[in-house]
Amino acid sequence: MGIKAALPRYELYLYTAVLGVALIWAGSWIFEASSDNINRKAFKESVKPGWHYFGRKMDVADFEWMMWFSTFRNHILFALTGHVIFAKIFTLLAPKHRSLIFGVYGGLAVLVTMGWTFMALVLSHCIILYSVALVKSKWMSFAAGLATLASIKLEPYNSWQESLVTGSFDLQDILFYGGCGFSIMRCMSFALENCEKKDGNYTFCDLLRYNFYLPFFFFGPIMTFDRYYAQANNTQLTRKEREMWNITTKALLHLGVILVVDMFFHYLYILTIPSDMKLVTKLSDWCLAGLAYSNLVYDWVKAAVMFGVINTVATLDHLDPPQPPKCITMLYVFAETHFDRGINDWLCKYVYDYIGGDHDKIFKELLATFCTFAITTLWLGPCELVYIWSFFNCFGLNFELWVAKFFSLPPFSTIEGAMGEAMSRRIRGVFNAANFWTIVLYNVLSLNSLEFAKLVGRRLISKGFPLSTLSVLLVTYCGVQLVKERERQQALLEDPEPVKPVDGGKEKAE
Repeated sequence: MGIKAALPRYELYLYTAVLGVALIWAGSWIFEASSDNINRKAFKESVKPGWHYFGRKMDVADFEWMMWFSTFRNHILFALTGHVIFAKIFTLLAPKHRSLIFGVYGGLAVLVTMGWTFMALVLSHCIILYSVALVKSKWMSFAAGLATLASIKLEPYNSWQESLVTGSFDLQDILFYGGCGFSIMRCMSFALENCEKKDGNYTFCDLLRYNFYLPFFFFGPIMTFDRYYAQANNTQLTRKEREMWNITTKALLHLGVILVVDMFFHYLYILTIPSDMKLVTKLSDWCLAGLAYSNLVYDWVKAAVMFGVINTVATLDHLDPPQPPKCITMLYVFAETHFDRGINDWLCKYVYDYIGGDHDKIFKELLATFCTFAITTLWLGPCELVYIWSFFNCFGLNFELWVAKFFSLPPFSTIEGAMGEAMSRRIRGVFNAANFWTIVLYNVLSLNSLEFAKLVGRRLISKGFPLSTLSVLLVTYCGVQLVKERERQQALLEDPEPVKPVDGGKEKAE
């Protein structure tokens, strides 16, 4: 109830103004903290000379961002450009065999980059999980897949396997864990889809073609086998109207975002500041709230750009890859929170939705979320920080259902039914605003540190009460209502309904 409730336009304009002023205010605090401490000793390793045009140092604390768009940019561009050219030529010459061409090019690129020992290790994982897939038992496929995944995530097995592929360049360990991890998840998808195949089995060649598709191999996203198999073997290769224009536009947009982020890193040291707890304790409540929020926004931007670049290449290959994650600003419920849509789709298809069904039963939901986050913990690599992150996000997902169930009972349901939809939306917005900050706090600990998350929590909940607490919640409430308005407009576009005057001439969508 309340998603189609329209609020007065002046109210939405007020929300926009409050949110805009608050973001500028918090940004000014972060800018001041960055400028005043630019030569701080603790910043020496992560704040380096930036672009000559700005005359300022730049925040380079995120290795992954620098790897993609600075240090190894040319290597990544060379590999992806080679794939695009190679794939395009052979798609025109032999469209029926393009999935084979994708696999051959990807396999050769992996062999040249990582060496034959890494290739042998990945092939051994493929052989083991393919052999299990022939049994057509889902629980055996899961057990074998998780055991194989554990072998690269847990000591001493991961160190032993990593020692087999020692290399001579800095990126080799990143490519090792990324390549092996994503490869195992793809093999599990293959095995589980083979269990669903009624007539015969998919071939080992099908697995290799799927697994060695280069754009997805090292960094994802994961595309489930059923989707990839259907799309890669489609010989009716046509483009939708203006599709190439859209691909070009998205590519230019990604380039623009990369430049904007790099420019921001010259003025806002959002990644370096949280690592210096001595400095952080001296910052204002608004600065801390801005840092926590901006770190999650940046992580979403990074995921959107990195997956966006890969997805652009995949779209050129006539594939429909998993889309970038939903912006953190648009999230106010745990059920929609994720930073990797490929992993999210994989977990939902094979674990969360499979066990949880319609997600309306408390105990089934508890079991589904427990199993989902158990696998996620193994995927991320078990450690204290991941355990804490998994526990709180699992709790948040279940707590939402418990609260929804509780307020669906009389007299709460009766009271909500008696009030107008607009008022219901406002009341729900208050709870959503509080929920938004639980999402921020539960996830910022995995991006920064547990100490930083605890400090932000104390400042906003206890030490900053009531002024900081209520003012931050007010700003968040304004943002939530703007998000709800966007969702309302999208819902009406997808399912238009007649709008008629009610309540003394005011318009409301029934």
